[in-house]
Amino acid sequence: MTAQNDPPVRTYPSAVAADRPESPVCSYTEWDPLEEVIVGIVDDASFPTWHMALPPVLPGDQHETFRRNAGKPFPPEQVAAARAELEEFVRILEGEGVTVRRPEPIPQRTPYTTLDWTSTGMYAAMPRDAILVVGDDIIECPMAWRSRYYENLAYRPLLKEYFRGGAKWTAGPKPELTDAQFDQEWSDPGEDGPQRLVVTEFEPTFDAADFTRCGRDIIAQKSNVTNDFGIEWLRRHLGDEYRIHVFEFKDSHPMHIDATLVPMAPGKLLIHPERVPEVPELFKGWDVMAAPQPVIPDAHPLYMTSKWINMNILMLDEQRVIVERQDEPMISAMKKFGFTPIPCNFRNFNSFGGSFHCATVDVRRRGILQSYF
Repeated sequence: MTAQNDPPVRTYPSAVAADRPESPVCSYTEWDPLEEVIVGIVDDASFPTWHMALPPVLPGDQHETFRRNAGKPFPPEQVAAARAELEEFVRILEGEGVTVRRPEPIPQRTPYTTLDWTSTGMYAAMPRDAILVVGDDIIECPMAWRSRYYENLAYRPLLKEYFRGGAKWTAGPKPELTDAQFDQEWSDPGEDGPQRLVVTEFEPTFDAADFTRCGRDIIAQKSNVTNDFGIEWLRRHLGDEYRIHVFEFKDSHPMHIDATLVPMAPGKLLIHPERVPEVPELFKGWDVMAAPQPVIPDAHPLYMTSKWINMNILMLDEQRVIVERQDEPMISAMKKFGFTPIPCNFRNFNSFGGSFHCATVDVRRRGILQSYF
């Protein structure tokens, strides 16, 4: 799985409207030089209200924990440990020349009610799920979990600031999230079973983390939060300047693509060795590295993710990559793959369901719209 030749690169001019200042928001890939980023917070992090959207993606040994603690705060010592790691992460980013912005804390355990249901919130720790940046467009995503219905409010001060500075600001259709949005007959297909997704096509829903950007081409997957309706909404919204490619992987419980297939730089791809048994034809000619086995101890709590969260790295440019400090196999693999790893403690943050890519959304990367395929 080694490239014979570098993939061709084509450039597409991206004009700025004459009556609008140059946007403070602009990002086309996962690897252009990072200039500004939003990093999440764990303030008031709480177990979500129990709902049928949770079992399809939670680790099996966490179902009872979530049922029992629904609406309650996560253990304070774990929140404190994750907060300390976030601050370390911020210091590293700033030391590498990146401007870091943070969302505003919002109450997570205050019940809210729509016409059809009542819930409490969860956190604002994972901006990668809630916000999608494509070019100079910053998009609020119509997420499928009721516990995340108002999560975007934590980012509203930033969104207003970016809009006033010249960015586009879009919000996907606000979903009703009634029972019709969820397959009431859903049953667990098991680890080796065929995909059976809990979200229906009643209305469009998607999380930004089910998309990965490679310039003109955007890679997507359907999952337990992202449906065809949501992908088609995004395709029409973005228009002909972009192509969305939808792939299905060997994952019976899909939710978010960024621990399955990770484009790291032009011609460089990191894959999950089990979920991606065959590299999509689109990436023909790219160098491909299978992620090393994760080394997170069995005793370490992972409430909402598998150990393969070790793949959830963040590229600062085509060379520098943020990697979990204790993950020596990944650090070594990155060096062999031609990258410069920057270690950061993040294992306590991993407990909350994400790592460096999840905990961020890149607001501005220095680059232009190109095609890499």
